[in-house]
Formats: sequence, structure tokens, C-alpha cells
Amino acid sequence: MYSIARLGHRISKKICSFYVISRKLCIRDCNVDDADKGIGSIEHFLNESWKSSSFEVEEEDKYEFLGNRSDHRGNFPARQDFIEQAKSDAKKVLEILHEDGPGVDVKPLLSELGVKVSGLLVREVLLGVLKMISYTNKNRCAKLGYKFFMWSDEQENFRHTLNAYHIMMEIFAECEELKAMWRLFDEMTEKGYPITARTFNILICTCGAAGLGRKIVERFIKSKNFRYRPYKHSYNAILRSLVTQNQFELIEWVYDQMLVEGHSPDILTYNIMMFAKIRLGKLDHFHGLLDEMGRNGFSPDMHTYNLLLHVLGKVDKPVAALKLLSHMKELGTYPSVLHFTTLIDGLSRAGNLEASQYFFDEMIKQGAVPDVVCYTVMITGYVVVRQIDKAQQIFDEMIRNGQLPNVYTYNSMIRGLCMVRKFREAQLMLEDMETRGCNPNFLVYTTLVGYLRGAGKLAEAHGVIRRMLEKGRHLHLLHKIKTYRRVN
Repeated sequence: MYSIARLGHRISKKICSFYVISRKLCIRDCNVDDADKGIGSIEHFLNESWKSSSFEVEEEDKYEFLGNRSDHRGNFPARQDFIEQAKSDAKKVLEILHEDGPGVDVKPLLSELGVKVSGLLVREVLLGVLKMISYTNKNRCAKLGYKFFMWSDEQENFRHTLNAYHIMMEIFAECEELKAMWRLFDEMTEKGYPITARTFNILICTCGAAGLGRKIVERFIKSKNFRYRPYKHSYNAILRSLVTQNQFELIEWVYDQMLVEGHSPDILTYNIMMFAKIRLGKLDHFHGLLDEMGRNGFSPDMHTYNLLLHVLGKVDKPVAALKLLSHMKELGTYPSVLHFTTLIDGLSRAGNLEASQYFFDEMIKQGAVPDVVCYTVMITGYVVVRQIDKAQQIFDEMIRNGQLPNVYTYNSMIRGLCMVRKFREAQLMLEDMETRGCNPNFLVYTTLVGYLRGAGKLAEAHGVIRRMLEKGRHLHLLHKIKTYRRVN
């Protein structure tokens, strides 16, 4: 075990600021079974922080979005006019694409429109198509997107940006047109476009679950066109993408290949690997990596501390966690809301709600303001142990302090109210959720419907389903909610 004393010996005051290990540490698996176990569901929300900083727009696209015209550079009014015109033209293009159908060829109509084709216009149109995709129109959206993609590629003096290829690949992925996606990828590489971390992320996100993850990784490792900057080497770029997709076993394999090829890990690599070991339940490997990191001269950064606090919380070591927090402050690294949330989440998983509440209060005393994730972790912890009054108290405090609940906060509260058979209050919570503009996800409906059915309140359960249908939500998942039964 990596002791606090040994940790202090190896830490310098200079702290690296990588953005890898973030709110993902407060993971609650998002599925019906876990909801039954009392774990709750905030994984999707927490994953967003990984994705939000994952991939910036490709460098060569930036000027293309603005027309790639020298007279726009430094001329902000002209640049703004160009952007507004492109967005206006994109709306017109999307209206024409909607007319596509039997006997209607939209290509001549698009040509007659007379719009100036630019990287920004293509981006706006393709993003519009991407937003249109639903369970019922996938095939149509794939055809419309690609038809526009091909038409714009045929225009004089225009060449698609790398970003346009990526968005078109995402459209094919969302529409489950995997062969078309791979053909487009091959076309992209044949035309000499660079392969980036974003390219890899699209492919691994789409095909990783199908057991093709290792083949995709091997192809990218061998590719001479893989542009992996700003990462140290291609392996770090791949590991960074895999961690956003929860491909933890594949991460282990990639790391082994990296070592075989003679590449050395850096702080980013170590953080990703230690996080993967935590998720795989291999805490002995976690501590081994932590020791190795110190031996190789790497000092823990803010994300490494996050991992340590998470582990200390999960093994119910609040005293050690307190010492680590104090040690961080001594080195000039002041714990953030993220650090406290990570620790609170781990302690609540270990069933130590008293310690969770202590660190929550201590965080506020130190001037930190709890955010929606922190409040949700606290609420979920109390729901799991059926202290619903305490959960309600924190929920009310959260709103008084100006923090709006998200879908996972509401799901925890609805579940808790149902656990103590306060079904009317649970349904009012659903109404409050919709009033505040927070759209219920499918798990919210399955939670409420499952408990109502389990209590024999079939009419009320059917009422919730009917309300979901009237609002046009989750229609493609209706068969699941009809067959789902919750065991109380």
C-alpha cells in the first residue's frame, strides 16, 4: 500500500495539469439492474467531462469554417457576416433536403439555390442532419447526409475538410450504416487526409462493442498517417479514446503493446492505467503502478490525487483520506469540489454516510460550492440506505442554493420516494422535472413504472407510460418498458 509518508517524499510542488481523469470517478452504471441494486445512474452525465475536452476542431478546419479567405482575417464584421450567411444558407439547404423522395432529385434544387459552398456551410448542414436522426428515420438521414456530402464535393474549387468527413462518419454511425462509415474512412485515407484521435474515437465508439476494438487499435498503431498530437505518442492518443468508451480490458492490452514497442509511459499514461485498474477491480495493480510512477520520477498531479481519494473512499479509509487532503494543501494543491466529490462517492459506496456527510460539510467550510454532481452523489448515497428524508433535505438545499437538479438527481429522488411508497410525491417529482425543462431519460420512466407495477398500481403505471408516449419520448424502447418488472 502506498503510504502517505512515501507519497509525500515523492511529490514536488510542481503539479501537472492534464485533463484526463475527471468526474468519471463518480461513476454509477446506467442500467436497470444497477438501479435495482440502489446504485443509481449518473454515468452518462459524468462521462461528458471526458468527452467535452476530448477533441478540438482540427487545425486545418479553423480557417475553412471562416471561408479560408484572407479578406476575412482581422476583419471581424466581414467574418461575422460570413458566419451568419453560412448559417442562413444551411437552413435553406436543410429545407430542400427535406423535400427529397421518390421522383424528387434534390441535387438540381441545391444547385439552383446558389449558395456559396464552404467548410462552415457543410459543417452546419451535416450537424443539422445529425440532430435530425431518430429511431424511425435513420436510413433516410444517412442518405440525405451523404447526398449533400457528395453534391458539395462536386462543387468547383471546393474540397471537404477533415471535420466534414468526421461528421459524415458520425452520421453513418448513428444510422448504423457501418459499411458506409468504413468506406468513407477508406476514402478519406486514400485522399491523404490525416487520421486523428477523433477519427479513432468515432470508429472505436461504433465498433468496439462488436469485438472489433483490437483490430481497430492495431490498424491505427501501424498507420503512418495517424496524427496523434498533442499526445506524446500514438498509444496515449489511443488510450485516451479508449477510456472515454469504457474499454478497460483493451486499455490493458494497448499498454502492454506500448511497452513491447519501447515507448515509456508519462503521467497521462499512468493516470489512465490506474483508472482502468480501479474499474477492473485490480487494486493491487493500481498500487503497483503508483509505486512505479514514483520510481520513474513522476509526481502525482491533481488527477492522480483524485484516483487516490477515490480508492481511499471505496476501501472506507476516511482518516487516510483526511491526511491526504491535508498533504495536498501543504504542497499548494488545494482540493477542489471534484476531489471532495470523488471521495464522498467512494465513501458512500462503502456505506459510510457519516464520513460522506463530514467531508461534504468540510468542503463547504473551506469555501467550495457543491455543484450538481456533488449534490447528486450525496442524495444517491442517502437513497441507497433508505434515508429518504435526508435525501429530500439535501435536494431542497440544492435548489435553494441555485443548483438545478439534472436527470440523474431526479432519478435518485424518484427512486427513493418509490422505495418508501410515496408514489404520489414521486409522480410530482417527475412533473417538477419536466416543468424545469429537464427531460426524463428512459431510466427515469422504468424506475417509476417498475415501482408502481410492483406495488400493484397498474393504472398509474400505465398513466406514466401514456404520458411518455404523448410527449413522443423513447418510442423505440417502448417494448422494454412493457416487459420490465421491478422486484421490490
